[in-house]
Amino acid sequence: MRRLRRAKIVATLGPASSSPDMIARLFAAGADVFRINMSHTSHDRMRELVTMIRSVEQDTGRPIGILVDLQGPKLRLGTFTGGSAQVKNGDTFVLDSDNAPGDAARAFLPHPEIFAAVEPGHTLLIDDGKVRLTVTEALPSRMTTRVVVGGKLSDRKGVSLPDSTIPFSALAEKDRSDLEAALNAGIDWVALSFIQRPEDIAEAKKITRGRASVMAKIEKPQAVNRLPEIIELADALMVARGDLGVEMPLEKVPGVQKQMTRLGRATGKPVVVATQMLESMINSPVPTRAEVSDVATAIFEGADAVMLSAESAAGQFPVEAVTTMNRIAEEVENDPIYRNIISAQRAQPEPTGADAIADAARHIADTLDLAAVICWTSSGSTGLRMARERPRPPIVALSPNMSTGRRLAVVWGVHCVVTEDAHDQDDMVDRACRIAFKEGFAKPGQRVIVVAGVPLGTPGATNMLRIAYVGAEVAEE
Repeated sequence: MRRLRRAKIVATLGPASSSPDMIARLFAAGADVFRINMSHTSHDRMRELVTMIRSVEQDTGRPIGILVDLQGPKLRLGTFTGGSAQVKNGDTFVLDSDNAPGDAARAFLPHPEIFAAVEPGHTLLIDDGKVRLTVTEALPSRMTTRVVVGGKLSDRKGVSLPDSTIPFSALAEKDRSDLEAALNAGIDWVALSFIQRPEDIAEAKKITRGRASVMAKIEKPQAVNRLPEIIELADALMVARGDLGVEMPLEKVPGVQKQMTRLGRATGKPVVVATQMLESMINSPVPTRAEVSDVATAIFEGADAVMLSAESAAGQFPVEAVTTMNRIAEEVENDPIYRNIISAQRAQPEPTGADAIADAARHIADTLDLAAVICWTSSGSTGLRMARERPRPPIVALSPNMSTGRRLAVVWGVHCVVTEDAHDQDDMVDRACRIAFKEGFAKPGQRVIVVAGVPLGTPGATNMLRIAYVGAEVAEE
């Protein structure tokens, strides 16, 4: 099933989209990757969803990516007498390690690591920033704060610390259990929540050991400050705009989104833009004009994928949300300005043979107006390198590994076909032409460019390109 766009769509599964029929409909509407949010999903349910997705994959013959999103460490207040308390601007409010129920003057904070990290002047945000506190005194088991923005505090509300680097792992005990279950179920991508530093990525990679690719969700200022180090270790980035917009001023988030999209492009790592993209479609069959503009902006900027959260997981119109996103992407990519922006952002190739080959293939394909760029890729690295170049013709990635096809499902412009490895160079070119015709990318008489690594099956050894004609015999078979 060929998509008529380069940007990919990630759709979250949930109560509104957890049946085999609905997953098939979402895929037909345009979803390329399905996200399973472990904040709301049991291990058994996750395994059921994976089975349903793989069934759709088998029916359609197209690799489908599965992204498992880990909850991450949750920092929360304790409980309150009567369930809640009201604090006013200018009040003094104490957070301590006494587990007695809180009131309007104090509350229990069951996280000793926070007391060790905060300093006077640091900000605490409660309940997604609805209440804002500034630390005036910090002791090993007690901190005194001043209420900057008052409001209602209630049991177990979340705590965010935009100014403090908390010395804990990005993988809580629940996350480790969820990750092992997901890896055993054969998922393709794992998203890490609330990371602060590159060591968080390294910790997850020790567990995954190549069984899944690791996506770093950027939702804390500490992670934004260390983006170059994080992207070096991560396999992809997610612009998690919801929590990012809580922990840093909202007006800074669009700039961070652009920064991340361009950094991902420069390094050849996929970037997913997420959160509230078509939020109104949870309850409405049509989005707002501002939401359409938001999705379009992400695609104009060259994001690899755009993501639906509650819109597809719990909304009343999940299929319509995917269809709308698909239409927006197609329209943007047909706009003449789109190609100008994409070309202007092209980074210089790295001084390696593989990058030089990918750059040359893009230049030849654009100059000769070839029908397709066809990559033979075992590990996926050739497909990623080619996607980084953002060629005008479509990219067809041929791989003997289903896992590679699934992981490339989130990558800009890559249409992956799983096929047995080529026997020799002639077979490589011949089969590339036949598959390009069969998949609807090239017609007899058109030319394609074939990119590969020789010797065959050597991961990362992109070192060959060849221009080939699609002969009339392919149409006669």
